[in-house]
Amino acid sequence: MDTGNLAWMLTASALVLLMTPGLAFFYGGLVRAKNVVSTIMYSFISMAVVSLVWVLWGYSLAFGEGGSFIGDLSLVGLSGIDINDGDGMDLLFVVFQMMFAIITPALITGAFVERFKFTTYLVFLVLWITFVYAPICHWVWAGNGWLFDAGTLDFAGGTVVHINAGIAAVAAALLVGRRRNPGLEPHNVPYVVLGAGLLWFGWFGFNAGSGLAANGQAVNAFLVTNTAAATAALTWGLLSQFQTGKMSAVGVATGAVAGLVAITPASGFVGVMGAIAIGFGAGLLCYFAVLLRNKTKLDDALDVFSVHGIGGIWGAIATGIFAAAAVGGTAGAIDGNIEQLGIQVVAVVATLVYSFIASLVLLKILDVIPGLGLRISEREEDEGMDIVAHGERAYIRDGAD
Repeated sequence: MDTGNLAWMLTASALVLLMTPGLAFFYGGLVRAKNVVSTIMYSFISMAVVSLVWVLWGYSLAFGEGGSFIGDLSLVGLSGIDINDGDGMDLLFVVFQMMFAIITPALITGAFVERFKFTTYLVFLVLWITFVYAPICHWVWAGNGWLFDAGTLDFAGGTVVHINAGIAAVAAALLVGRRRNPGLEPHNVPYVVLGAGLLWFGWFGFNAGSGLAANGQAVNAFLVTNTAAATAALTWGLLSQFQTGKMSAVGVATGAVAGLVAITPASGFVGVMGAIAIGFGAGLLCYFAVLLRNKTKLDDALDVFSVHGIGGIWGAIATGIFAAAAVGGTAGAIDGNIEQLGIQVVAVVATLVYSFIASLVLLKILDVIPGLGLRISEREEDEGMDIVAHGERAYIRDGAD
């Protein structure tokens, strides 16, 4: 590992961390003004809590030797990692993977904004990283994980991050229940677009950094990431134009995020034409998934499953379709390796089943523990979580209290 690769990976790690404040603005703009501080804090506090969990035991469970299901505790407190091992790359890998762990539970919060107890969320972060994120991360990315051994292709987190968070969001939305007044329009559209822009920017570290080197594969991942995001944003915008006669700024921003989600597992394995196909599919599928969700009683408030769940599922399966041996060393179905498609489907189903059940169990336990519980009271919901949970308001007009 030379200094150029180290410099790039440090930069990529910082870019991925920036995605979490970007997500905070993206989600914060979509809620009502009385809940924007709370929504932003869901993401921001993840940077604090998950960082500590990761270095204490999360990394060990995800990447320790262990077995095919989960790592062991041999690396608790990073005790088994020498700062000079791999010329610093071993420790840098801990840092890079930490940034993925930070943003994944923050994604879930879009399902339960405006009504989930903040104190309970702090406990949920610790438990979910330990019992849901770490095992799935081990399956897919650890050298002895069972999905890794099966040949699953997930370059930057389609299963580990997006499908995992997306289906956990469904579990959360089911248990927490609907908001008292769902469906109101976003309070700050510029926040939404700003957040999407920060996500788009940070995603270059997310995907192009996942090869752990500054090389041709990283350049290709950078290019296809941008291509898929652009394609999905335009697709969503045009669908909105055709359906309503107006091109929604929130819609275009959401479309870009859907494209970024879908290209994530494929970014190290497909070329530009595959990226266009993946971006188009993401824009189309996620757009109609949002419309379909709106017709149900599930109050996944910010459509986490429709964007991250559906986008991640499509991206993981599309990786098995469009993967090119010339890019990542493994061919997909189009190049004659139909078996890869089956491997990807197995990974998708396994992630969906485990994450949903485990998340549901954790949330149910938290709901019945005295002093915790999942949901704030009706009075508190009407007052707004900013005042209730944080004693602050996002906006004060003319100095009025």
